[in-house]
Amino acid sequence: MFAVVSGAGWSYETLSRRDDDRRHPAPGRSIDVGGHRLHLHCTGAAGGAPTVVFEAGLGESSTTWATLHQRLTAGTARVRACSYDRAGYAWSDPGPGRRDAGRLAEELHTLLDRAGERGPFVLVGHSFGGFVVRLFADRWPGETAGMVLVDVTDERGIGELEASAPIVRTQMTAFRFAARTGLVRLFPGLAVPADAPPAVRAHAAVVYRSTSMAAAADEAAASADSARLVQSTVRPGAWRTWPVVVISAAGQPREALDQHARLAALSSRGQHVVAAIDDHYVHYGQPELVLDAVRRTVDAGGAQRPHRR
Repeated sequence: MFAVVSGAGWSYETLSRRDDDRRHPAPGRSIDVGGHRLHLHCTGAAGGAPTVVFEAGLGESSTTWATLHQRLTAGTARVRACSYDRAGYAWSDPGPGRRDAGRLAEELHTLLDRAGERGPFVLVGHSFGGFVVRLFADRWPGETAGMVLVDVTDERGIGELEASAPIVRTQMTAFRFAARTGLVRLFPGLAVPADAPPAVRAHAAVVYRSTSMAAAADEAAASADSARLVQSTVRPGAWRTWPVVVISAAGQPREALDQHARLAALSSRGQHVVAAIDDHYVHYGQPELVLDAVRRTVDAGGAQRPHRR
């Protein structure tokens, strides 16, 4: 019976995917970054302010930022914002090689360059996405105007990352099975957090498809290597005078809060903010807090001379 039900689900999912381009069209465009294509969604007018680039956490896509992205670029303010899907996620092709944060930062840089998006950038990263934007900032400081780090992963916890990687891979394998047999398409609540933006739920069949879960498993497998790469960038004054806001969920243990405070201190203009909620997805539960931090960082970063490549 299990085989029959699984086979029926697999067939249902396979047939349904044929119509995904119509039912779940990509909001942005597809850019070749060297043998595979990544989905990039940019809106808003390019003006004197830095462009905001949103980076999602492990297992999430560009849709995780949909509400903040829309609100940031709405109205008369001349703000441009970009969100994208890392390789394998949602509307992006799977990527080659080991999926550590160094490779992900390189692909993001190539994506922005080939799309014609010009810095400097205000980089906004959540959770594991903090690794990616921190490496981007370290490698391309001339293209960085500031950062907003939302409850980001602690790069010092290599042991914990190594221990959790097999658990995450097991979880992702279960989600891959659920996605591949049509369960996520039929019951989005299996994967979608209750307070996620409507765009996440609307496109759950694409956002949490089996290839997305495989990409998350690959990133988890390389997470300890990613942490080591980020560790190498930590030094006094590493973030110069960039405006930096580090946001912590209130439910984090004291050690994690102290680490976030130390991160903010890497910039002479750094600020540590503790949210009023315990939710790791602070941008879901307290979007105004994150939106205000992004706007303040854009305003402060706009005082820097724009970079030209």
